[in-house]
Amino acid sequence: MRLKGKKALVTAAGQGIGRAAALAMAAEGAEVWATDVNPALLDSYDGVANVRAVPLDVLDKAAIGRVVGGLPPLDVLFNCAGFVHNGTILEATDDDWAFAFNLNVRAQFWMIQAVLPAMLGRGGGSIINMASVCGSLKGLPNRFIYGASKAAVVGLTKSVAADFVGRGIRCNAIAPGTVDTPSLADRINAYDDPVEARKAFIARQPMGRLAQAHEMAPIIVYLASDESVFATGQVFSIDGGMTI
Repeated sequence: MRLKGKKALVTAAGQGIGRAAALAMAAEGAEVWATDVNPALLDSYDGVANVRAVPLDVLDKAAIGRVVGGLPPLDVLFNCAGFVHNGTILEATDDDWAFAFNLNVRAQFWMIQAVLPAMLGRGGGSIINMASVCGSLKGLPNRFIYGASKAAVVGLTKSVAADFVGRGIRCNAIAPGTVDTPSLADRINAYDDPVEARKAFIARQPMGRLAQAHEMAPIIVYLASDESVFATGQVFSIDGGMTI
């Protein structure tokens, strides 16, 4: 029980990496608040030990304040919510740019700002942000807005880490490659030829396959645990070799 006694909150925990992380942390003994903007996705947590499902729209700052304000001080925050826009700078719109930076970056800023005072009050905590191999680590075609927003997540992560490194707060990010999640399936199915689109996603992975959501969970558990007590301000790539 590597997380016994710890209290964790996960955003976008209804499916994909967020759900895998919430279940993995709960299995390691953490008390987990699994949040998602879609309450129906949280029904799957019924009967799951150590998990409390809470609807939350991370684009609503007041809602974040209400949810976090009703919880005990957290030991762990995993900012998982995000969205992937397709296209180059020539296809980018102001509305898509604003939405991506609101969800991929500003929501993390708001979540951290909400949980940090209580973490500081109890002497420490671990914040884990969802970055991506796409962004500051690697440029990928047709990911202009997404890559820019995820590069911003890396800067946000390192800034929080630097400001509070002496006060028990650790802030790190994970940078997955292509993960076979429901959101990826939605993007693939939006192509004119989904079969060829899936092949193209697989082809850019040096291992010759997509990652599974549960394969992201061990590094999240590690960063949530005291095993990673000396790690902060880092970006951990789990990308199947994309950045070799």
